[in-house]
Amino acid sequence: MNEVKDIPYIAFESSQARMERVNKKLWIVILVLIVALVGTNVGWIVYENQWQYVDTTTVTQDVDSSDGGNAIINDGVHINGESKTDGITD
Repeated sequence: MNEVKDIPYIAFESSQARMERVNKKLWIVILVLIVALVGTNVGWIVYENQWQYVDTTTVTQDVDSSDGGNAIINDGVHINGESKTDGITD
């Protein structure tokens, strides 16, 4: 039952040659996939960097000035707004 059978050398040699070809093709596939992975990641980085994200804040403020003018100083900032008076003139 535990008889050891010899494999002919030519069969072993052809099997080894076949496996070498398969291994070479697998390495080529692995390298192509790594290049594709790096390429797609670079593509996404370039795509995302072409947009500029800006946060804007708009403040609407109703302010009454005592002389009916349109210049307001708010926290040290000089604001020239639209003159919307109630028609009161001095």
